[in-house]
Amino acid sequence: MPRLKGIIRDSLSGVSVPAKVHVVDSGGRFVHPANSILKVGPGDPFFYCDGEFEVHLGRGAVDIVVERGTEYTPLRHTLYAPATGAVEVELELKRWIDLPEQRWYPGNTHIHYNELEGRPEERLRLEPEVNDLSVTAISILQRGQIPYASNKFPIGFMTDFSTDHRQVDCGEETRHNAHHGGYGHVMLLNLRNLVEPVSRGDLVSAFDPDYPPLCHACDDARTQGGIVIWCHNGNGMEAPVAAGLGKLDAFNLFDPCWKDLEYDIWYKLLNCGIGLPASTGSDWYVCSNNRVYVQTEDQFTYQNWLEGLQAGRTFITNGPALWLDIDGQGPGARIETRGKVSAKVEWRSHYPLDRVEVVRDGEVLHQRLLQQMVEQREGTWTVDVDLAGDGWVAVRVLGAARDSFQQAVYAHSSPVYVGTGVPAVAAGESAAFFARGIEASSGLIKRSGRFTTDAQRQEVLHLFEQGRKVYLDLEKEYGV
Repeated sequence: MPRLKGIIRDSLSGVSVPAKVHVVDSGGRFVHPANSILKVGPGDPFFYCDGEFEVHLGRGAVDIVVERGTEYTPLRHTLYAPATGAVEVELELKRWIDLPEQRWYPGNTHIHYNELEGRPEERLRLEPEVNDLSVTAISILQRGQIPYASNKFPIGFMTDFSTDHRQVDCGEETRHNAHHGGYGHVMLLNLRNLVEPVSRGDLVSAFDPDYPPLCHACDDARTQGGIVIWCHNGNGMEAPVAAGLGKLDAFNLFDPCWKDLEYDIWYKLLNCGIGLPASTGSDWYVCSNNRVYVQTEDQFTYQNWLEGLQAGRTFITNGPALWLDIDGQGPGARIETRGKVSAKVEWRSHYPLDRVEVVRDGEVLHQRLLQQMVEQREGTWTVDVDLAGDGWVAVRVLGAARDSFQQAVYAHSSPVYVGTGVPAVAAGESAAFFARGIEASSGLIKRSGRFTTDAQRQEVLHLFEQGRKVYLDLEKEYGV
């Protein structure tokens, strides 16, 4: 049986680099080293390698695909394996873009390994390099007594797994589920100590109380210098409460993958003047190419990256690069300019894109369909945007092309804010939406919530009423 040895190199430096590899022999079998770490998630199977790999396969044509993150062009190579002997091949990966050169650094803020993962340390050592992540945030979590593999890592910055260019942190996903829906899930990063309880409600046991609320965990995390990211697209009754009371630093969209265009909750929060930056992650393993790019003002460090995230200098993507400039300002900026100004949108993508959209206060203001092959992968578009009123402007790109996870490509910027950031036309309706939702949630808590004391129930209801009042005041100010 022939043996294939592959060496993967960066085309510029010539240095051997880790990557993920897909090898199919002449019989159509996916082959991989017996002891390799395998990719988890939908789409084509891959194995992780540290820069070199060796596989045994059948005689005949062999197809190889090599991928490293999203900034390298996937390499496709075909060779012929003889009946016996060894074949050695060097596989050179070329970048189609280098965003860290522009101080844009990719991170995944939401990763766990399940109880079936037998080699979490080895996977975590390979993960940042194979997926080309500047920041990798793995987190502990609790669901009953399930021994999730990532729970073995200690909370805090992981010096044993980090380098100057690859920063690894172990945070916490604190969560609440319940038969009536649940408060939701939040990611806590940059912690020094565990925030307890890690979970509450029926995630712990059938008799665990629906207490304390997630806002307590947000406060505890911030007390020790942590940051708080709401995840799962705003699912959970407490999302508008925590957002309205200023407990959150960012908002994770599309964990773990892009399924539907679930902008609704985030757009409505932005319309209420709650300027949460866009972030994203992959949740269970790195099972998608989802990443948030953060622009740092200075050299790359984890702290500088977190500060850029909180400041809103971000775009989320599973591949395309996306930039927005309005009156010389980018995402996260607040501008006081009034009247018509030029908004410059730039994009680059390995996979073809279908359309670019400029969004003003939750509505598509301009749309450009990309039909020429060149502009589907790279382009610049300048449009007029009327900044007569307060509000926000963002940009998004979409494509039907699928990556190796079989997910459609996308990118979305965080907003540029105009004046107060609150659009007079849309704020009242959005505020009314959240006020009604919180009122309905309070009714569920009264009827179905499980508590050990009346004081617990009243504390949660009071918290929700505080959140509702934020939106009632906005609704009163801006009308419906």
